[in-house]
Amino acid sequence: MQWQSYEPKTWQESDVDIKITHCGICGSDLHTLRSGWAPTNYPCCVGHEIVGTAVKVGSKVEGGIKVGDRVGVGAQSDSCLKPDCEECSSGMENHCQNMVGTYNGVYEDGSKSYGGYADYCRAPSHFVVKIPDSISSAQAAPMLCGGITVFSPLKKNGCGPGKKVGIVGIGGLGHFGLIYAKALGADEVVAISRSSTKKEDAMEMGATKFIATDEDKNWASHNARSLDLIVSTVSSPKMPLMGYLELLRTQGQFIQVGAPEDVVPPFNMFALIQKGVRVGGSCIGSPAEIREMLDLSAKKGVKPWIQKRPLKEANQAVVDMAANKA
Repeated sequence: MQWQSYEPKTWQESDVDIKITHCGICGSDLHTLRSGWAPTNYPCCVGHEIVGTAVKVGSKVEGGIKVGDRVGVGAQSDSCLKPDCEECSSGMENHCQNMVGTYNGVYEDGSKSYGGYADYCRAPSHFVVKIPDSISSAQAAPMLCGGITVFSPLKKNGCGPGKKVGIVGIGGLGHFGLIYAKALGADEVVAISRSSTKKEDAMEMGATKFIATDEDKNWASHNARSLDLIVSTVSSPKMPLMGYLELLRTQGQFIQVGAPEDVVPPFNMFALIQKGVRVGGSCIGSPAEIREMLDLSAKKGVKPWIQKRPLKEANQAVVDMAANKA
C-alpha cells in the first residue's frame, strides 16, 4: 500500500464527512488487497471498521448526527434505499442487490467508495452510526464489521437463555462470537478449534467448553447432538463440515460467516434430512442491528481483544495479520 490522495464520492446533503481516528483491520481487507474473492478495482483504499468525528454534516442527514459527534461506519456505506426494494424496505439493507461496500464499491452516480486507512471518510448518513459514550473508539472500530458479522446471526437465530451455541474458529470473528454468545445469555458457549492452543484465551472470552478437533479423532461423536446453533467463522476448504453438522441437535442450525476464496467441502444430505438441520449464511448486519449491538455492548461492558498500531505501520500490520501475528 502507498500513501496517496483520492477523490471521495460526490457530496450529497445526506452525507457525513468523518475525520478518522481509528480503523480496524478486517480479513476482508486482505482478501481485497490480493483480489482473493474477485478482481479488485484498483486503486483501492481498504478499511471498513471506521470510527472518528463528524466534521461536515449535510442538511438531510439521518439519525440526528451533528458536527462533533463520535460516529462509525462499517462494511456497508450505501444501498438503493428504495421503498419498492424488498430488502431495504424491511430493514435488510445489507442484503440489497445494490449494496455498496465502504471500499472497492461504486455509488449510483459512478463515484468510487474508499475506506478507512485514511485521514477522512465520506459516507451516506443512513449507514453512519453514533458510538455510545461508554465504548472507546479503539474498542468500537472492530465491532462495526467483525462484531456485527457474528452478532447478527447469533441474535437472529435465537442465541440466548436455554440455548447451547458453538463458535468455530477463535480468530477475530470467532472471539467476537464467544463474547456475544455470552453477552446474549447462552447457557453454554462452546469454542471449536483445531488445537487447544487458544483454549485458555477462549475460556476467558466466555467459552464454557472447548473442542479441539485435531486432538480427538472422535470429537464429533463424543459431542454429538449437543448444540442448538453453530456459527462458523473459518474459511478453510478443509473444514470438517460433516463433523460440525453431527454436533447439532434436531432442528439445529449451522450458519457460515467466514467467506472462503474457494469452495467448502461436500457433505451428505442425510446430515440435514435426518435431524431437520438447516444450513445458512449471514452477511454483516443492517444499521439497525449495528445500533442494537452497540447498545448491548455498552450495557454489558463488552470489550473485544485488540492490538493498537499507528497508521504508518499499516503495511506491516496487514502482513502480521495475514501471518496470524496480529
